[in-house]
Amino acid sequence: MITEIALIDVKPGSEKDFEAAVAKAKPLFLRAKGGKGFELHKSIEKPSRYRLVAKWETLENHTVDFRGSEDFTAWRALVGPYFAASPDVEHTETVVST
Repeated sequence: MITEIALIDVKPGSEKDFEAAVAKAKPLFLRAKGGKGFELHKSIEKPSRYRLVAKWETLENHTVDFRGSEDFTAWRALVGPYFAASPDVEHTETVVST
């Protein structure tokens, strides 16, 4: 299982609209090949900063299958207008869990 963590800064004042756009995009992630769901976390200290945490079966399910799909284009069309800058994305694998 791969975890994608995207650090997303949105334009100040657009937080609620961004959150609504992410909620609207939920089906795009749920039907993606290898997609296992996602969560959106909002920073308490920096209210215009979010972390999108998505689970994928494989790295390629995100980097090839999803990013190369029409659903990714739809995702970016929904949420992209709220970005203050390009998201910083990294992928992790669990090495210790409780």
